[in-house]
Amino acid sequence: MKARLPQGYGGGGAANLQQLARQAQKMQEQMEAITAELEEKEYTATSGGDAVKATVTGKLEVKSVEIKPEVIDPDDAEMLGDLVTAAVNEALRAAAQEKEERMSAVSGGMNLPGMF
Repeated sequence: MKARLPQGYGGGGAANLQQLARQAQKMQEQMEAITAELEEKEYTATSGGDAVKATVTGKLEVKSVEIKPEVIDPDDAEMLGDLVTAAVNEALRAAAQEKEERMSAVSGGMNLPGMF
């Protein structure tokens, strides 16, 4: 006894597989282009009322940290460290969020492990 697939399923065989492979390749090329574009961008965030400004790249590397002299207190180095950490983390979050949004738009929201 043979099982039958509902109408519209199967029957396409190699043609459907080739079309799917072309679509996957196009999606991968779009993702690679977006990744290259985002890696060139810079993201900046501040903390402490603009006392500390951190800039990171789309490669998630810290490019610069600017600290206003008036917030440098030798007796409170911990607070300065917290401000730097907050600014850097916020800039990194902005970079990661944009990448996630752009990739999701290309992939249609599909979770594709290892693609980006």
